[in-house]
Amino acid sequence: MRLHIPEKVPIPSAPAPTQPALSPWNNLLRWRQQLTVPQFTVVTGALVIVIGTVVLASPLCSSDDVGLWQALFTVTSAITVTGLSIIDVSRDLTAFGQVTLAALIIMGGLGLMAITTFLQGFVQGHSGLRHRLDKGRALDEFGVGGIGPTFNSILITGFCVMGLGTVVLYVFGFADISNPLQRFWAALFHCISAYNNAGFGLWSDNLVGYRDNPVVNGVIAALIVVGGIGWRVINDLWSNRNRLQKLRRLSLHTRLVLRSTVLLIGFGAIGLLFTEHFATGGVMEKLQWWQSIQVTLFQSITARTAGFNTVPLSIQTFSDAGLLLLIVLMFIGASPGGTGGGIKTTTFATLMGATRSTLQGREKVVIHRRQIPDTVVLRAVGVTVASAIFVILMALLLGLGPTTSGEPTRTSFNFLEKLFTCMSAFGTVGLDLGVTAQLNRWGQLVLMVGMFVGRLGILLLLSAIYGSRPQPRVGYPREELYI
Repeated sequence: MRLHIPEKVPIPSAPAPTQPALSPWNNLLRWRQQLTVPQFTVVTGALVIVIGTVVLASPLCSSDDVGLWQALFTVTSAITVTGLSIIDVSRDLTAFGQVTLAALIIMGGLGLMAITTFLQGFVQGHSGLRHRLDKGRALDEFGVGGIGPTFNSILITGFCVMGLGTVVLYVFGFADISNPLQRFWAALFHCISAYNNAGFGLWSDNLVGYRDNPVVNGVIAALIVVGGIGWRVINDLWSNRNRLQKLRRLSLHTRLVLRSTVLLIGFGAIGLLFTEHFATGGVMEKLQWWQSIQVTLFQSITARTAGFNTVPLSIQTFSDAGLLLLIVLMFIGASPGGTGGGIKTTTFATLMGATRSTLQGREKVVIHRRQIPDTVVLRAVGVTVASAIFVILMALLLGLGPTTSGEPTRTSFNFLEKLFTCMSAFGTVGLDLGVTAQLNRWGQLVLMVGMFVGRLGILLLLSAIYGSRPQPRVGYPREELYI
């Protein structure tokens, strides 16, 4: 007997649910989640500059002479803690505008990368170890112990140092200012600018009026050095404060930073004394010996990314050799994790260690009885070469066509002036030979791009553009190359 098996009746499939159209806000959130840490840093920095420009250009912050372009240049210079300016801070900005400028300097000086990385960790929630390591690298490798506590320590340390400097300047430094409120604001603003290596001053001649004041010179110089060596060095010194007589207990990074800082300050001061001693008609020709020492020591410290000056700076007041020496100091800059720019002191120390090892015939770079990894050496070479190429490119772009504004006091600038200004912008220094305010908008745009790239760093910018690429699994044969 056959069984009748009914045929299967096909069940109609349910229609696929239609995807709701994403709103522009959801698209923005999805795009934000796809950003890498370097890309997020670049985007956030650009947004802060745009918002700061709108605020600074408002009548609440500035006079009618400050338009969007002047505000954009000033905010970019403040966020990148450079100090180049095309306005007069005391004349063109209101009291609220000066407070806004100081706030922008703090945001940029305490670490634009640190702030944006902290914000990304806050909005994205918890992340794995790999992402935390990536964030640590963007923070100059502060570690994986938590971005929040590290950032809080940076803030507490910075505000304590700036507060102490403000008290000293208020009581002893700016005693010639009779108004207590003006004296307090002058002390606070210049301490903020000095610790963050910004170089902005409340007076059109910067600190020229306090050239012979040892308190102002000493406090400003000390704040520049403390802010420039970086939080990691300060934390290491504080952790080993009871055992500082044994310097070997300090990390190699701390020892290299301290040694490089002292040597560069001494080398710069002695070099400026030597070059300006033989200069005729220079600014230090009529100074006494103790004034010359104080001026050269201060300029040697401030040339590495701070931007203050206690003497007029121009091609008439400084020799070409002295300006070239300042360019070298600006190129080296401050230390990793600090508030300054440049290729960093540890990069310079690594290059010097590699040069010494090559001359001695060693195959490995050894500094203070510690072997430096090849990746660190390659990174130091890459940073130096890329930075030098970028500055040269800036100088070439600055030389395209007329670069002076509508009614300049000078019709042209020589190459040394252009190179000095480009290096000052890229190194986030802020020293100016009187060129910046006379440039047209094309020249000032070149400087703004240089300031932004110099503050973020070449490696971070390239990482934001190209992203991280996996290491190739294919090995290649070695071949000798004649050098």
